[in-house]
Amino acid sequence: MSGDSGTSKVSRWDGHGREHVVRIRRRGARRMIGCDTCGWSRSAQFLPWLKAEEHLAEAHQATVDPAGPRRPSR
Repeated sequence: MSGDSGTSKVSRWDGHGREHVVRIRRRGARRMIGCDTCGWSRSAQFLPWLKAEEHLAEAHQATVDPAGPRRPSR
């Protein structure tokens, strides 16, 4: 996750190599989460990153974390 002080993001790749991003924005104690791919959005007071990951997996079959473990180069 990255971004400025009020915004972060969760990104995952689908099986076709396309990146999908859900942005998380702070609004007081609440977080607003919105998908760049399909426009889906909702508020989430607790666990916004988990809700973002669930949306990416369910709506876009995007489950590969680009920051995940890498294979060693040969």
